[in-house]
Amino acid sequence: MSQNGLRKELLPRHVQFLALAGMIGTGIFKGSGETLGIAGPGVVVSYLLGGALLLIVMVALAEMAVVYPNHNVQHLVHKAFGFHISFIVGWLYWINWTLVTVVEILAAGSFLQFWFSDTPLWLLSAICAALIIGINSLQVKFYGEMEFWFASIKIIALVLFIVLGGAVLLGLTDFSPDTPTQHLFGHGGFFPNGIQGVFAACLIVMFSFGGSELIGVAISETKDVKKVLPKVIKGVVWRVLLFYIAPITIIAGLIPWNQVAGTESPFIQVMDAIGIPGVAHVMNFILLTAVLSAANSGMFATSRTMFSLAEKGEAPKLLTKTSKSGAPINAISLNGLFLLIGAGLAYFAPDSIIGTMMTIPGFTMLLLWLSICAAQLKLRPEYAEMPHFKMKLFPATTIVGIGGLGIILLGSTFSKGISVGTVVCFTALAVLIVLALIMGRKKREEATRFKNAQ
Repeated sequence: MSQNGLRKELLPRHVQFLALAGMIGTGIFKGSGETLGIAGPGVVVSYLLGGALLLIVMVALAEMAVVYPNHNVQHLVHKAFGFHISFIVGWLYWINWTLVTVVEILAAGSFLQFWFSDTPLWLLSAICAALIIGINSLQVKFYGEMEFWFASIKIIALVLFIVLGGAVLLGLTDFSPDTPTQHLFGHGGFFPNGIQGVFAACLIVMFSFGGSELIGVAISETKDVKKVLPKVIKGVVWRVLLFYIAPITIIAGLIPWNQVAGTESPFIQVMDAIGIPGVAHVMNFILLTAVLSAANSGMFATSRTMFSLAEKGEAPKLLTKTSKSGAPINAISLNGLFLLIGAGLAYFAPDSIIGTMMTIPGFTMLLLWLSICAAQLKLRPEYAEMPHFKMKLFPATTIVGIGGLGIILLGSTFSKGISVGTVVCFTALAVLIVLALIMGRKKREEATRFKNAQ
């Protein structure tokens, strides 16, 4: 058995649900309240715009993956732009997902406190972290199977919510509202905050869609990439649009949009409004499963990113070691340590730690998506053979994607309320640029010495 390589044991359904797990989590179950508060019912347009950009990114990724089947996202960026950009993008991606995973673990602990109110947050979060570390240490096919069932629970919950909420909204039940459209159009109209609100909500929408590129991380462990990936990506895009737009339309139709934002999930608010008994416990279980699933996907992303960086010499080589089951055990152990440290932070500030960490925006995800589109723009002329699955109307479509992502990135950078996160992210970016220059110079010096020694 190979001790120095990842195994191709992920099946199509594993890859689909891995990407869905990264995208369908706190972004929909919690973040939907925030987006509704910013844009009102018109936030549906924000999700449609975000979905269009998501489709461009995913098609660009699928096209490159078919042409270069043994390359994941980091490999593709390196092939297009070389060491420096690959180093910066790879480490930014790792930082982003490490922070997101820590937040998901802390959120899981907070949901457990619903039932274990006397147990400290740091302890419950540490238990959740240990569970996630254990799952990721298993053989990758078992990890994929576990994530499949994790994601299935929240997807089934969303489907039931859509069916039940849709029936209520359309007046098909005894407790339906008198006029199903009263909340959609009766509190300042469909666009109460104008087009500005729609574009402002795009920031959170794009952060919510972050995770789709997990397909690109999983490429190196997927069977029959050329056949599987195009189908998977098409399926993920329409499923995400369905699972975001339908629930948010139902929420906005059953509750005034300006009463949704708050500490409670809008899904619980809707169920309470309908009057289903025991809803709090059921929804809390679903939310717990959702954040554990997102944390599981986050650990997969961080450990595989670390493995990829180590393979290219951008991280210590010892992180390329894999276990007998084919898992990158050293990378998982290092990322697990960060998870436990993150859980421990709740000991010092249990009431504010989640909110403080969430001030760091997911703009690193936007940078990654930009790098995917830019890499496709750069690599397309270099293809040895044009793939059967390719971007339509190239290069115009890719350029539109880059422009849209760039506008959202600039908007998030100068948006009020995220100044702490912006400072942290730009500081990390500056440090990585310096490290990339130093590492690049060392590589050139080593190459020169090797050439002279020959």
